[in-house]
Amino acid sequence: MERLLPVIVALIVVALIVVLFCIGYVKAPPDMAFIISGFKKKSKIVIGKASIRIPFFERMDKLNLRLIPIDVKTSNAVPTADYININVDATVNVKISSDPETLRLAAENFLNKNTEYIAGVAREVLEGNVREIVGRMKLEEMVSDRQKFATLVKENAEPDLRAMGLDIISFNVQNFVDGNEVIENLGIDNIVKIKKAAAIARAESERDIKVAQASADKESNDAAVAAQTEIAKKQNELAIKKSELQREADTKKAIADAAYQIQKEEQRKTIEITTANADIAKQEREIELKQKQVAVKERALEAEIKKQAEADKYAAQQRADAALYQRQKDAEAKQFEVQREAEARKAQAEAERFSKEQEAAGIRAVGEAEASAIQAKGIAEAEAMEKKAEAYAKYNKAAVAEMMIKVLPEIAGKIAEPLGAIDKITIISGSDGEGNGVNQIAGNVPVVMAKVFESMKEATGIDLADIINADSYDARVNRNIHVSGIDAVNLSVGEKPE
Repeated sequence: MERLLPVIVALIVVALIVVLFCIGYVKAPPDMAFIISGFKKKSKIVIGKASIRIPFFERMDKLNLRLIPIDVKTSNAVPTADYININVDATVNVKISSDPETLRLAAENFLNKNTEYIAGVAREVLEGNVREIVGRMKLEEMVSDRQKFATLVKENAEPDLRAMGLDIISFNVQNFVDGNEVIENLGIDNIVKIKKAAAIARAESERDIKVAQASADKESNDAAVAAQTEIAKKQNELAIKKSELQREADTKKAIADAAYQIQKEEQRKTIEITTANADIAKQEREIELKQKQVAVKERALEAEIKKQAEADKYAAQQRADAALYQRQKDAEAKQFEVQREAEARKAQAEAERFSKEQEAAGIRAVGEAEASAIQAKGIAEAEAMEKKAEAYAKYNKAAVAEMMIKVLPEIAGKIAEPLGAIDKITIISGSDGEGNGVNQIAGNVPVVMAKVFESMKEATGIDLADIINADSYDARVNRNIHVSGIDAVNLSVGEKPE
């Protein structure tokens, strides 16, 4: 038990120390000053940190370090250095100093005092300093330079406030007021001066503006003249360039037109040569066709009436000859036109010479083709004449009579054609008793036909009247006339012989 007693005492001492530590532990915020006094002769100041206060032996007091706003106004008018009574209204911010020595002075003066008390004491000190500075400065100087007035008041009041433990944070003058409107009159005078200076400055500015405007107008006019001159030069250069380009374009167009004409002439020459070749080929095909038609008709004579076939062949040959003759004339006319065009084109430029030479070659080709066509035509005509001669050699009087009978209606039509062309006839009957004028005109056609029969009888020895009346009773019985060798011939009455 004796051995444990020291341990127990030690534990009790430690426990007491811990309890005292917990009770005496303090921590000051940044805006608050803890003043610990009693154990030492000099008080301990704690701001924004922790510390230990020994209980029962030390005490702790607090001082607020926050700003203290103070409205400083002079209670009555204060004369300035130029003897003008004014009232001053200012706003001041003060606080207890954070310096340890100054803070101890503040603790001695304001410990456990509220901020209103501190503000009242500081207000009285500041008001006295404001009065002192007002009496040292002139009104115009204070009104025109408030910052100077505030600085002087602050500098004059800082020693007094520091002796109390206070610091001046800011000093701002709100207003200066006088009962005689002196400040307002100073303002009017300044306004007049300012207006005068402004008017002078405005006049000078307007003068400078007009001078600058005139100079600018002159420079603008000079620039415009220079620009117009340059534009005129450029337009002239543009016109010259356009003319040169137009000349080049016209030259190229002329070359292109010449090339086009050459190409056109070559195309036309090709078309003409092709057309001529086509015409020649067509003529050759027509000649071949005619030859084949002749051969076909010759073979058809064996199955049909030979004389009728030969007559048809002769008519077809005549039409073919007429068509060939017409084509020949057309080709000759076309050749004549081509020759005239060739002669006209000889006077053209050297660029068309090649075209003309080619055209001449085409014309020569056409001529050769036409010569070949004419040669073929001659051969065809010779063969046709030979066939025609062979046919004529086989003809007898009956065939000749048949041909003559076939043309009788055409002869009668030709004889009566003048009568058909008469629009109006006035007939005056005669008094000789030989019939009227109508009978004479109507009998004219038979008379002419009778004369035609007599002429044909004298020329050929064939009496058409006997042939026409061969089928009558008088011809067969009394005169013993018989016609043979005419098969299937229409003897103007539309009947076949028995």
